Amino acid sequence: MRTLISTAFISLDGVVEGPGGEPGYRNSGWTFKDIEFLPEAFEIKGREQEEATAMLFGRVSYQAFSPVWPDMAEFARYKTLPKYVVSTTLAEDDLVSNWGETTILRSLDEVAALKETEGGPIIVHGSATLNHALSDAGLIDRYHLLVFPLLLGAGKRLFSATDKDSQKLKLVEYEAYGNGIQKQVFDVVR
Repeated sequence: MRTLISTAFISLDGVVEGPGGEPGYRNSGWTFKDIEFLPEAFEIKGREQEEATAMLFGRVSYQAFSPVWPDMAEFARYKTLPKYVVSTTLAEDDLVSNWGETTILRSLDEVAALKETEGGPIIVHGSATLNHALSDAGLIDRYHLLVFPLLLGAGKRLFSATDKDSQKLKLVEYEAYGNGIQKQVFDVVR
């Protein structure tokens, strides 16, 4: 079974919306506006590119990343990975042609089936709504979090507000950096 990893830039109060400057969110770009850049705090992002064997997105995140990431040198490795987009509305004509193989999945059952295939880790970037559904369905195996020392208040959150039984996580890696960012890697305990 493949490991499904959710990776996120997250504020201390759980917001994941607009970290890189995406339009339409009042705190857009919060990861770099008031936080000193320290390269060592982002080491995990390079490791994710090397270890991931596929990428999974929700429709909104795919449509935000696909016009930009294919031409970014920082994400060159991702161009070669198979991509999967979970959407009931996206059409084949909506997929970009310069970012490698992309498959549309229409349900969480198809995500569960993908996890059963041969291969290494599948990484989920962004995709707040998809993260909620994946978590609620018990499909996420690990979280890679870079927690920023900010309280953003309103905004899309990584974790769902569904009333459900508690889910235990095991902290397997952590580090704090001089700029206040904390790396927290959790395995989901089953």
